[in-house]
Amino acid sequence: MNKKELEAKIGKIDSKLRNKIDMFGTPIEKITDNEVSVEIFPNRPDLLSLPGFARAINAFTGKKTGLKKFQVNKPEKNYKAKVDESVKKVWPYAVCAVVKGLKFNDEKIKEIIDIQEKITLTIGRKRKKLGLGVYPLDVIKMPIRYTAKKPEDIVFQPLEFPREINGRQILSQHPTGREYGHLLKDAEVFPIFIDAKNQILSMPPIINSHKTGKINEKTKDIFVECTGDNLPFLKKALNLITSALAGMGGKVYAMEIQDEKKFITPDLEPEEMPFSTEYINKNLGLDLNQKEIKELLEKMGIAYKKQGKHELALIPAYRVDILHEIDLAEEIAIAYGYDNFKPEIPEISTIGEENPIEILKRKIQEVLIGLDLLEISTYHLSTKEKQFKKIGIKEFLDQVIEVIDSKTENNILRTSLLANSIQILSENSDAQYPQKIFELGRIFYHDKKSETGISEKEKLCISLCYEKANFTELKQILDYLMRMFNKTYIIKETEHPSFIPGRCGEISITCILPSVTPSSALRTSRLDTPFISSTGSLSE
Repeated sequence: MNKKELEAKIGKIDSKLRNKIDMFGTPIEKITDNEVSVEIFPNRPDLLSLPGFARAINAFTGKKTGLKKFQVNKPEKNYKAKVDESVKKVWPYAVCAVVKGLKFNDEKIKEIIDIQEKITLTIGRKRKKLGLGVYPLDVIKMPIRYTAKKPEDIVFQPLEFPREINGRQILSQHPTGREYGHLLKDAEVFPIFIDAKNQILSMPPIINSHKTGKINEKTKDIFVECTGDNLPFLKKALNLITSALAGMGGKVYAMEIQDEKKFITPDLEPEEMPFSTEYINKNLGLDLNQKEIKELLEKMGIAYKKQGKHELALIPAYRVDILHEIDLAEEIAIAYGYDNFKPEIPEISTIGEENPIEILKRKIQEVLIGLDLLEISTYHLSTKEKQFKKIGIKEFLDQVIEVIDSKTENNILRTSLLANSIQILSENSDAQYPQKIFELGRIFYHDKKSETGISEKEKLCISLCYEKANFTELKQILDYLMRMFNKTYIIKETEHPSFIPGRCGEISITCILPSVTPSSALRTSRLDTPFISSTGSLSE
C-alpha cells in the first residue's frame, strides 16, 4: 500500500502502531519510504484494499470503533440488468452495481484492478467460483443484458488486444483467455454482457472488451458486475468490491436484477448473528460481561445489539469470514489481545500417548513410500458427480450424507477414496508417468447406532496409472504390505460398478499372525480391509 496515503488514514506507523498492526493478525513484512507491505490471510479479503485495511486498523486501535455504515442509493432510471435463461447452463447468476464520483489516477486504477484480481484469486478460487468486472459507465448505455451465445457468434476486441476475434479464438489467442480458458472449454455457449446499444461489454469470467471495459484517468462513474454459480456468494463478493470503492469516496447506486425473481443489489445492510456471552467465555476461558464483549466486538468493526433476552452481533456486509458463533469468539480473542491471555496448567493428570491407529497409519505410509508411491491427501467433502456418477456408481445416491448450506459445491461426505484418487489422476494427466499414488483417509457412512447417526472408517487406496500398470504389480505391493504386518490374505473375484467384470477382486484377511513389530500398539491393532485400485486392474 502507498505509505503516505495509509498514514494519512491511520496515523504515523511508529513502533507502537506497528505492534498493533501485527497483533491484529496482519504482520508488516516490509516498510520503505513509499510503500508498506502487510500479509493478509485469505479469510479477510475485505482487507485487500487500502480503505478496507485502514478502516479495520482504525477500529482495532480505538480511533473509529463500531459498525461502518454505507449508503446505497436507489436505482436510477434504466439501472437494470436482465439475466437471460440462456446463461443458466453455463454461468447462471449475475449481480451488479453502479459507483459514481470516483477520482482516478494511474495509481488508483492499479489499486482497483489489484483488488479485483485478488478477490477473484482468493475467494473466487482463480475465477472458478466467480468473475468480477469493472467498466466505465460513460461509454455504455443502460439497461444491461446478461446472455449467452455460441462462441463463434461472439465477436469483440478483448482488453489490450489489437483486433476483434471470436469467443473461441479468445481462449486460444489472448493471454488471459489461455490462462482461464479451461473454465469455458466444454461449454456449448459462452456468457456475455451486452448494453442497450448491443455493445459487448465482456465475456465473463474471462475478459472485458477493450472498447467498453477499460477504465482510465477520465473515468468518474463505473459499472460493476459479479457473475458465477452461487448467488449468495456473488452478493457477498459484490459487497466487498462496492464497499472498497465506497471507501475511495464513491457513491454506491443499486441496480435491479431481472432474474427468475427480481431483486436489488448490492445490499450493504449488516447481517444479524445470534450468540451468547456464556459461549464466548467458555471457549476463551475468560469472564467477560456484556459491556466488555460489546466494546471488543466494536474494535473489530462489529456492532452489538440486545433484543430481549437475546444477544446479536451485527456483521458488516463486507465480512465473508464470519459464518458461526465460534468466529465471533475468535474476533473477540483478537480484540482482547492474545498477549493478554494467561496460560494455566490444567487441573488433570494424564500421560500423553500417540493414538495406536496413527502409529499403524504411519507404518503403512513408510512401507508404501519405500515402494516409491506418492502420498496424496484429498478433501472429506465431495459432490455426487465426482463421488458416484463419474466412476459409474448409480446406486446409493439417496443414502449419501449431505451437508446443509454448504458454502462450496462440495456438499456430501465421501463414501470411498476411489473417486478422489481417480480425480487426482484425471487432473494430472500431463504429469510424468508412471503415476503411483496412495491415500490413507477417512470415509463416512450412516450408522443408526452412533450418537450422531454417522460413523467413520480409516481406509487405504492405492492407484497405479501408466501403460504397463497391471494386476501383477499391484499384487506385489499388496503382498509386501501384508508381509510387513505379518498378515495373510486371499483375493476373491467380485464385481464393482467402476470396473470391467472379471477385473475386480475383494481382499480378505484370512489370518492374523503374531506381530514382530516392536510397537505394542501394532500387536493389538486390526488392519482394516484396504480399498486398493489400479487403473484397469484390481479393485477392492
